[in-house]
Amino acid sequence: MKTKYFRVKGWMLISHDRYPRWQKFVKDVRALKVEDAIEKVYSELGSRHKLKRAHIKIEKVTEINPEEVKDPRLIQFEKISKIVVI
Repeated sequence: MKTKYFRVKGWMLISHDRYPRWQKFVKDVRALKVEDAIEKVYSELGSRHKLKRAHIKIEKVTEINPEEVKDPRLIQFEKISKIVVI
């Protein structure tokens, strides 16, 4: 299977204990299917911001072309021609 790029848009609850506020996010991810992209967003936002899945609301997931990717790490990853494992 060929990997695809997805743009995930939604809301996350920041400072959920004292002064809660919902903040919008847009995240580009690389995955095989939509379900994997959603799981990756939950994992990354949860680990980076210490959020539970209930504090992340995903509105929209769309497949995008590699040329539309805005994340510099994913752009560099697209340029790699081969990976050598020793």
